[in-house]
Amino acid sequence: MGIDLSKGQAISLQKQDGGSLSAVRMGLGWQAAPRRGLFRSRTQEIDLDASAVLFADKQPVDVVFFQHLVSDDGSVRHTGDNLVGGAGQGGDDEAILVDLPRVPVHIDAIVFTVNSFTGQSFAEVQNAFCRLVDETTGQELARYTLTGGGDYTAQVMAKVTRQGAAWQMTAIGEPARGRTFQDLMPALVPHL
Repeated sequence: MGIDLSKGQAISLQKQDGGSLSAVRMGLGWQAAPRRGLFRSRTQEIDLDASAVLFADKQPVDVVFFQHLVSDDGSVRHTGDNLVGGAGQGGDDEAILVDLPRVPVHIDAIVFTVNSFTGQSFAEVQNAFCRLVDETTGQELARYTLTGGGDYTAQVMAKVTRQGAAWQMTAIGEPARGRTFQDLMPALVPHL
């Protein structure tokens, strides 16, 4: 059973038996909210994109997103672009896999973002979540739910930071504006 994270809440990625997690998946799911008006039952396709920006000493050194699916060192991998969503509260529409032992030692933070590539605001999205899963066991470790929609097109979702030999996840949940991870870079720096 996973932990529902609140904005700013941190959890350790240490296993209960004292061992360390070796592979985690950051999953993203969403559904288009029904339109209001004459055709209420209709929905508009929304293309949300998950990205992971790898930092070393507060400097971006690599990024994994729909046009660069694997980090240069091979430790972080995007499973592919989903253009319409649909999983919502169920499975992941997009996922980023992180092989923690393979992450180079100079990488001290990985920040996960979500942006609306098609430009719709999060007010037009429902049942959006990001979650962290132990990829070895399939157990959901933590979930951060986007609540309340809003007139923004992106979200700085969470970060995974290295604390010595261990890793910790912090839910950020900070609204932002931008259609790509590049647009979000100024919003990431305060969270490092």
